[in-house]
Amino acid sequence: MLVLTNAAAGSADEKHLDLAVTVLRRGADVEIVSTGGDGELDAALDRRRGRTLVVAGGDGSLHLTASRLHERRELSDTVLGLLPLGTGNDFARGTQIPLDVEQAARVIVAGHVRDVDVIVDDHDDLVVNNVHLGVGADASRYGARWKKRWGRIGYPVGVLQAAFADPYRLRVVVDDEVVADGEHGLLEVSIGNGATVGGGLALNPGADPADGRLDVMVARATGAWRRVTYGVDLARARHPQHRDVVHRSATRVEVSGEAVHLSADGEIAGPITRREWRLLRNAMNMILPATDPDR
Repeated sequence: MLVLTNAAAGSADEKHLDLAVTVLRRGADVEIVSTGGDGELDAALDRRRGRTLVVAGGDGSLHLTASRLHERRELSDTVLGLLPLGTGNDFARGTQIPLDVEQAARVIVAGHVRDVDVIVDDHDDLVVNNVHLGVGADASRYGARWKKRWGRIGYPVGVLQAAFADPYRLRVVVDDEVVADGEHGLLEVSIGNGATVGGGLALNPGADPADGRLDVMVARATGAWRRVTYGVDLARARHPQHRDVVHRSATRVEVSGEAVHLSADGEIAGPITRREWRLLRNAMNMILPATDPDR
């Protein structure tokens, strides 16, 4: 196995990593490589030589590694494992990878490989877990500064700050169905391959990265009181039934209109005025917990 770590990881992460690597070495030879930039990541990937690639980090680290493998046309040829050392670890949550890294290492040693889907946009950029536009992305932008200070609660703080932003006039087409015409304001659009963002907030509670579908939420809750009720339902994962929410299962989503920021696996981009996303089926080979309880 080749284990990729973040060169900027703190001492606490290093301690947890040491415990996980001890478990990994019970089942395989392990090389650890610390990377701090694209050049170092490419150099590490050049020496993979068919070994299982273990990402020691969070959603951002997995996003960066999978994206680079996709750019190199090596994603489908790589078996990936994940040691969740991030703040949110939403991909791990959605795929039942234990958040305890020693337990996650045992999952990797067991070696149950499963095909999972990813999302790609019309710029060939990859999304592993979730992409959202509007108040969610604004919350991530605002929350990033709080996340450094307060950890996972930074995202809820960002949500509060973004709650008073003006709605966005966006046209949303889901598998050729126009679900928003661009004439009326939207609070947010969320496209989920995984169920949660921000360390467990179930933004797309029905999403499953192995079901061959994207979970799409379009929120029209633009009035003050409707935003409050939407926020309450969101906290309870009941927002798909909210009267101002359109919920669809799809393989392609197009958003256009007013300039808006987006958050892809927690990475902020934009503003953009048009983007299209589509499902890339069975694109990534992940070591996940066994689905058969007898195994």
